[in-house]
Amino acid sequence: MTHSITKLSAGQSLEQRLQYVSDRVEIQDLMVRYALGQDLHQSGDNDVLEQWGTVFAAEATVDYSAAGGPALRDIPYRTLVDVMRGADGSMSGLLKWQHFQGYSTVDIDGDAALARTQHLHSHQGSTDGRGWNLIQTGFFVDRLERRPEGWRIVHRALEIIWMDTFGTA
Repeated sequence: MTHSITKLSAGQSLEQRLQYVSDRVEIQDLMVRYALGQDLHQSGDNDVLEQWGTVFAAEATVDYSAAGGPALRDIPYRTLVDVMRGADGSMSGLLKWQHFQGYSTVDIDGDAALARTQHLHSHQGSTDGRGWNLIQTGFFVDRLERRPEGWRIVHRALEIIWMDTFGTA
């Protein structure tokens, strides 16, 4: 069944309404699994793909240029793991972190969807024995496809609203 549902409305059949709710729940779970991929793997454990393999399509790309310049535009998502978690990666100097994902707005058109998800990411680090925290807020904008294994992100773009670093006592 192919149909376009961007929100629940009274004119839809019960089957359409249930399919929309089911799709929304599955897509929201993807957003949480992305964050779990980051947060369950700290202190040198870089096996982010344990979760991300169930979030992204194999050929998925990401645009994180908002955080790191043009080199992070439309790269394979697996490359992002190395950029963040490699020996000199953007997360290599961090001590701890947590990634909170908000609820997504989701527009579904058959087997394709567009989602926008708020995020709040917190990071703790230390430089020369002085502690600091970095907070980032923004959105993930995802194009998704329904695959035999379920919904998967095929392209993700990071949008940053604001980011701030402050020292700790």
